Amino acid sequence: MVMGMGAGAGGGIAVEDAVLIQVAKRPGETSIITVNCPDKTGLGCDICRTILEFGLCISRGDVSTDGQWCYLVYWVIPCPNSESIQWTNLKNRLLSMCPTFAIPFYPELTRPTVPQFYLLKLDSADRKGLLHDVTRVLSELELLIHRVKVSTTPDGRVVDLFFITDGLEQLHTKKRRDETCEKIMDALGSSVSCEIMLAEEFRQGFSSLPSEVAEKLFKPELSESELCFLSLSSDMRKLKKANVSIDNSLSTGHTLLQINCVDQKGLLYDILRTTKDCNIQITYGRFMTNMKGFRDIDLFIQQLDGKKVLDTEKQEFLASRLKSEMLHPLRVMIVGRGPDTELLVANPVELSGKGRPRVFYDVTLALKMLGICIFSAEIGRQTASERQWEVYRFLLDESREFPLSNCKANRNQVVDRVRRSLMGW
Repeated sequence: MVMGMGAGAGGGIAVEDAVLIQVAKRPGETSIITVNCPDKTGLGCDICRTILEFGLCISRGDVSTDGQWCYLVYWVIPCPNSESIQWTNLKNRLLSMCPTFAIPFYPELTRPTVPQFYLLKLDSADRKGLLHDVTRVLSELELLIHRVKVSTTPDGRVVDLFFITDGLEQLHTKKRRDETCEKIMDALGSSVSCEIMLAEEFRQGFSSLPSEVAEKLFKPELSESELCFLSLSSDMRKLKKANVSIDNSLSTGHTLLQINCVDQKGLLYDILRTTKDCNIQITYGRFMTNMKGFRDIDLFIQQLDGKKVLDTEKQEFLASRLKSEMLHPLRVMIVGRGPDTELLVANPVELSGKGRPRVFYDVTLALKMLGICIFSAEIGRQTASERQWEVYRFLLDESREFPLSNCKANRNQVVDRVRRSLMGW
């Protein structure tokens, strides 16, 4: 099935040529997303983030641009545990990300620069997997979670506060709000109460971790002791094997950046957000098919001034930053919080202020699969190592079936399962 939207009138590129999606005919086959539009700084990164947000993994990619026009092709498959893919909504979102002059006859697809935040308040009886079930519904509805506050009352009920934005930008309508609450009630039962209101004074919350915890969470790479206790996950040892090479001898106008590293579902996004934040533009790139759990990536790059990356310090900084993002893209650890157990997950925030998609979804899914209840949860941001991080904090319920406070093996199992869910392993 090929998804198009009809040609535009008045000349210029036809809309169906700006974004084309060829949906796989059978499960297990790849779908193909093609974007053909004027270029802008960071467009490839934004597209990869959106593809990941919709629950898709990029299995292969080819990108090319002359600085004014770009042609991007991505072969994608559903990520593990993804629900049904909303292909039409994905196409519309990708169209909206193309520079506006590429599709002037679709002004309704133009996004405002400042998103409107809403507060979703839920009150329901507690049960295992509750938070993930809500998160799954919000994901299906394209409602993006920016901050959450979850608390359990003494009588066993749960109050969830989600600060969200609407990917469809329709939450200001009664129809969209009613649809959201109906979907949530279908998933959780009629005992849940649902309320959606404007969050006029929304501010991104800031996390404040103890210094010794923050130092361990934000350190640049995994220690040997951590790799040792993670031996139950052989994939983790592969993370130590990442190669980045920079070559200026093959092209007169471009620097060749070659990467070989372990595969994970957000790999291309991690690479492109890093080059974007380092003010590097990609003229041509190829993201190779998975070979025994590893990927080969070839990128012809330039500085924003159109020159090759010749400065040795810039080369070393870029290579070091890329290795850091590929070796240790997400931080996961468990700490004691008094008599309780707290799960911490952190990921770097782009310079644009955007965080990594689906982190909350993947973490709550892993905890649900382990049968662990979440007593409280928060999303905040913290500055460390000269950059901003998104920090997810989950206070976990203790149970006889899966004790955590005095069982190191169970705590390690939680860390491993959560990391696997985040990495798509």
